[in-house]
Amino acid sequence: MDLILWRHAEAEDGAPDLERRLTARGHKHAARVAAWLLQRLPAKFVVLASPARRAQETARALGVPLHTVASLAPGAGVGDIIAAAEWPERKCAVVVVGHQPDLGRAAAFLVSGAEAPWSLKKGGAWWLSGRARGDAAQVVVRAVVAPEFV
Repeated sequence: MDLILWRHAEAEDGAPDLERRLTARGHKHAARVAAWLLQRLPAKFVVLASPARRAQETARALGVPLHTVASLAPGAGVGDIIAAAEWPERKCAVVVVGHQPDLGRAAAFLVSGAEAPWSLKKGGAWWLSGRARGDAAQVVVRAVVAPEFV
């Protein structure tokens, strides 16, 4: 299974938090990363997004239907993210669009087995793959992308 953890792009400051929109720069960065992802994603994938407007706008840059998942709102736990993605059982790739520090903790847990305060840059994505080697499950980091490098 491929799991892409994509942090929402740059958003305006303000309140209420869930209504913050992407800035012009945020839209540009979301479009860049979306184009990079679309060139590499398999034909079958699903997009799961936080209900926060900035995450929705980031996810929409992919130009495909998305599923809003309430448990991916800011403050999501590692278990919430893993459960929403159905890791590692889902039969297709999953793009999860969410927030920091939630996605960073999930990346740390999946890669190292322990939660840690890893940081995902605004608009950036971590592409992880699960595989089995003998009886052991492994997580492979396939790519880490920042919007200014694509």
